[in-house]
Amino acid sequence: MKWITAIIKPFKLDEVREALSAEGVQGITVTEVRGFGRQKGHTELYRGAEYQVDFLPKLKVEIAVEDDRVDTVIQAIQKGARTGKIGDGKVFVFDLESALRIRTGESGDSVL
Repeated sequence: MKWITAIIKPFKLDEVREALSAEGVQGITVTEVRGFGRQKGHTELYRGAEYQVDFLPKLKVEIAVEDDRVDTVIQAIQKGARTGKIGDGKVFVFDLESALRIRTGESGDSVL
């Protein structure tokens, strides 16, 4: 099993969710986060004063998948999140040692 974490722009969530649903992904976890990479933030104007925004709003999408579905899920995330501009985000893949469904006590791939 793999744990996929993607950092995306907030307005791309619906497209990413639809692309994942089309690939049969049944569950995702989404968290509002802030951060920056190569963008290094941006300058905004508020009540006539200019200020630097270092940490930009992003969404962290987390998905647990079977090993054989990793490439398909990554491609779906990329398809949904890509704008072609800086700040589109990143995808990280981690090994997932185990998973347990609390309600039934099932473990392994069957809980996904």
